[in-house]
Amino acid sequence: MILTMAMEATTKVSAVTANFSTSRTAGKPIICKAAVCRKAGEPLVIEEIEVAPPKAWEVRVKILCTSLCHTDVTVWKLNVGSSAVFPRIFGHEAVGTVESGGDHVEEVKEGDTVLPILLPNCGECRECEFKNSNFCSTLGHQVPHAMARDGTSRFKDMNGETLHHFCFVSSFSEYTVVDVGQVVKVDPRMPIDKACLLGCCVPTGVGSAWKVADVEEGHSVAIFGLGAVGLAVAEGARLRGVSKIIGIDLNPLKFEIAKKFGVTDVINPKECGDSRVSQVIKELTDGGADYCFECVGLASLVEEAFQSSRAGGKTIVVGADYSGTPLKFNFGEVLFGRSVIGSLFGGIKPKKDIPIIMQKYINKELRLDGFITHEVSFQEINKAFDYLLQGKSIRCLIWMDE
Repeated sequence: MILTMAMEATTKVSAVTANFSTSRTAGKPIICKAAVCRKAGEPLVIEEIEVAPPKAWEVRVKILCTSLCHTDVTVWKLNVGSSAVFPRIFGHEAVGTVESGGDHVEEVKEGDTVLPILLPNCGECRECEFKNSNFCSTLGHQVPHAMARDGTSRFKDMNGETLHHFCFVSSFSEYTVVDVGQVVKVDPRMPIDKACLLGCCVPTGVGSAWKVADVEEGHSVAIFGLGAVGLAVAEGARLRGVSKIIGIDLNPLKFEIAKKFGVTDVINPKECGDSRVSQVIKELTDGGADYCFECVGLASLVEEAFQSSRAGGKTIVVGADYSGTPLKFNFGEVLFGRSVIGSLFGGIKPKKDIPIIMQKYINKELRLDGFITHEVSFQEINKAFDYLLQGKSIRCLIWMDE
């Protein structure tokens, strides 16, 4: 069920900005509510927690709304490996207002509306200055379940136990602390619910099409996985004038939504009979797609996407396979010009590129209206997991209780 809370987004922002007083909270711990995951795969529990004040180069943010990403669910399920760290606070796609900042924070001020971003962007290191990379070497090497600079947590429960971060953001909390290298100011003309989408799925998908693949007008694209990221790839391709956009998904409920973002042809692998998806794509594109995007996070799908590309075509790996499964390709096919390239956060440099994407929406070029299919209150956060696991939602917004 789609709620009507998004219609009140502007009113909510004004009320939150006007009501909080930094004189009461700046420099002090804040007691607030968070949705805590204590064990892999278990429902989140709303608890009171303590959020420490920001240290130097850090910002404490009051979350207005957040959303559930497939990556949250993937890691939530993990019970082994380095990513299986509990108890923790998930969430990495959100929008909020700056409550306070630590020393050396100059680019944002208290009351600013910001996006906390999972990908660091100091803007000064070799990688941040290199046009072909968006992996910040200053802040990006820390484990993502802690703060980027000192590797410690800013959260603890009411018994004093440390609560771990997620993707440097942890937006399933009324307040969070992020590095100043991971916040982007929101244009005041941007609706809050649509701004939330710019924290992960839209930059990842649009950036993969524009910056990593650099798709061209009149060419063909195949997208494996029509979740939020896959649809954002389609939207990026549509804006570039791509003539044929093929969407592949096991869930036929996504096909009508996909067509709103420019998808021209859809393939359900269950309906391909004895043919492989790559064969069907080659028939639709006279030999293979120019650009293939794997947006699910399965090594087997990367290989199928590679087989679906034409000689000289590109396969872009957008999804993350946490199993570490190796990829296998035929030497001769690579020799004849097919290539595979990874796409971390769509190749986007957050502080430079997200404002550009924001402007595209403000100019009514970029379509975002179809992404949000469900909305729930913070108290109902586990419904967002149910919707995604059942294949019912693209993006479910979670509004913080006032």
